[in-house]
Formats: sequence, C-alpha cells, structure tokens
Amino acid sequence: MTVKTADIVIVGGGMVGVTAALALAESGLYVVLLENKEFDLALLTHDVTEQMKAGYDPRVSALTCASQQLLENVGAWSYMQELRISPYTDMDVWDGEGSGHIHFSSRDLHELALGHIVENRVTVAALYAAARQVGNLNLVTGATVVQLTAPERAKDSCYRTLICEDGTQWRAKLVVAADGAMSKVRQLASIPMWEWDYGHHAIVTTVRTEKPHQETAWQRFTDDGPLAFLPLGDPHYCSIVWSTSPDRAASLYELDHDAFCVALAREFEARLGSVEWSDQRHVFPLRQRHAKYYVQAGLAVIGDAAHTIHPLAGQGVNLGLMDAAALAEQILSANARGEEIGSEAVLKRFQRQRQSANLKMSASMEAFKQLFGHQQPFLKLVRNMGMNTLNRLSPLKQHVVMQAMGLSGDVPALARRPVDQG
Repeated sequence: MTVKTADIVIVGGGMVGVTAALALAESGLYVVLLENKEFDLALLTHDVTEQMKAGYDPRVSALTCASQQLLENVGAWSYMQELRISPYTDMDVWDGEGSGHIHFSSRDLHELALGHIVENRVTVAALYAAARQVGNLNLVTGATVVQLTAPERAKDSCYRTLICEDGTQWRAKLVVAADGAMSKVRQLASIPMWEWDYGHHAIVTTVRTEKPHQETAWQRFTDDGPLAFLPLGDPHYCSIVWSTSPDRAASLYELDHDAFCVALAREFEARLGSVEWSDQRHVFPLRQRHAKYYVQAGLAVIGDAAHTIHPLAGQGVNLGLMDAAALAEQILSANARGEEIGSEAVLKRFQRQRQSANLKMSASMEAFKQLFGHQQPFLKLVRNMGMNTLNRLSPLKQHVVMQAMGLSGDVPALARRPVDQG
C-alpha cells in the first residue's frame, strides 16, 4: 500500500478546488489536488476549445468583480479571456405579477461591467492551465477518496490520512473538501448539515433570441419561480435558468423544441422577441444545504461541500471562490507566523470569516424566494413598491450592487482590487 505525504491535500478539482490550490501554492507548501474524474491535463484546453466550436456549455456562472480579481491573482483570468468570457453591463429585474422593476447599470458605477457570464468548462480549463505552471502543486486525476482517518498527532503537527480507491494513501497536515454538494469527505468526517428542498427544479439550456441581449442579464419573477436570461458572447445567444415547480419542470422538459421555445418566450414576456432556437434541456432539483460547521482539526470544507443556495442571484460559485480565497488567506498568514496550519484555532478564523457571510446570503435567497413565492395581494404590493423605491434611490441601489459585485464589504484579500484601481 503506497503512502504519500503532502502539506495540504485538496479533494475536488472543480472551480473552487483548483482556485484554492492555486491560492495556497503561494505558501511554498506542497499542495496536492485529487480529482476523481480521469482526463488528460495536457489536452484539457485543446478539448475545451474544440467543444466551444460546437456551442455553449449549458453550465455557466455569473462571476462577480471580486471573483474576477481572485482569478486574476491566481493566474487564470488571462487564460479565460483567451477562451471565451461574456461581460454584462446591465441587469434588468421585474416582477411578472405586478409593476415592480429595477435596473442596474455599470455606467452608474463607472465600471466596465457588472460581471461576466463564463461557461464552467472555460473557467475549469483556465484554472488547470494556470495550475500546470506551479511547481509545488501536484494534480492527480482519477483519484477517488473512500476513507478519511481521524486526526493523529505526530511530533509537532496533526495529520489526516486519505485513502483512495486504488489503495493510495495521502497523509497531510490539512485536508480541504471541495468535492461538491454530495461531498464524500464531508460525509466521512460526519459533519452535519442543515438541508431542505426549495420545491423548485431548474431548467438550464442555451437559446437564440430574435432580438440582441444588449449585454444585459434579465430576470423575471414569475408566479412560481424566477426566470433568468444570461447574455453570452454572441449578441443573440443567452443561457437560461428557469426555476419552477417540479411538475411544471417535467412538463416543460417533455415539450417538443418549438413548443418549448414558444412557452419560454411567453413566460419571458418576449422581452427579446421570439426564442428561435433552444439547445438540449437539463433539469435538476434545487436544495439549500449548509454545513453546521466548516472545520475540524486538520480539515476544512469549502464551496458546495459547505453550502448550496438557490441560483436566483447567481451567487453560488462566487461564495465558493470567496471561501477559497479566505481559507488561503488564513493558511498563508498562519504559515508565515509558524503556526500549525491544520489546527482548529487557525481554521476557525476561516470559519468565522466565511460562515456568517454565507449564512447571510442563504437567508437572503430564502427571503427572496418566500417574498416572490406568495401571491397575496398585500405582499405583491409590498414587493412591487420596494423594487420601484429601490430603483429610484440611487445611493442605496449603488450600495446594493457594489456589495453584489464584491466591491465592498468583507472581501478576502486575494479578491480585493488594488487601491489604485478604485
């Protein structure tokens, strides 16, 4: 049985896991990233480039300015620009069951964009391209974790051991679980979760619209869930996320192509004219999850392994990226001071920094869902008045959008802009 050692082992090679690996690599510590999927790292960028020729990935993320800054700092953003990113300068949100409306524009903030819509495969490929340039980062694919030992004290440090399906063992001072919502590592560590079903399923796909999207992210709150059109690089293409009841999602999935396009345009009030074409549809259930705690001795959970929220504000992956930045910040600082990087005292600093922010966002998304999910006349009046009032109050509106963009508030150091950039 092969036993290998590392300072830090990160489990999960998605966007959050690779970002964390790159951010931690600056410490000079030996970092290992374990990804259970098998693929050729040398060919990943080429493969994604070929896939892009066939169309857009239905899985996209709305990356904030803070996430962009983080990705620039870890060396991935330039690769993303070479592949494909789609900036959006405006956001238009309205209540489909009333008169409420609010519009955000980057021009009001003197910014080039409010954020970027980026295909997940593009972000992942760019992160791996950056990771291949880092000498103290070992990327291991086809590694499926099946066991996690309790912390063991040896000399002046605490260690955890991960055992993979092929018998390989990895011994590390710190294990980071970034292996998604159904995290195997989190389960092995017996970390309890708060979890409930939103009662929504999300339909995601790519569509072509009659009218150009104007680099605007559009969102309509319908009587049973939000519908978002997210602008892609081609001015007539959008990625859509349609959250609706499970029964309606099933019936929409069963529609033929033309009938689905008609139903989608009607639900969107034809803001971009007719929907001329739709790619293959994908449907998945929406659940809120939150780990009751993020850390144990020698272990931290980040990203979807720690929390998942409703996609209506597009904040899910951004929260995960901020987790990665905050964890790296605390580990880099502790290592520089000679502290034990896997100690609960060090890791709880990360937990304090991120758990409150993530819980606050989760509560906000739940409140939005409840507010727009009720059809009582009084609540409809309140939400419409609230949206219209916020739209008229420029300073408050700017404060809201600045926080959503990650340009204010408690932003991890790696995600903050340099002072000379404003």
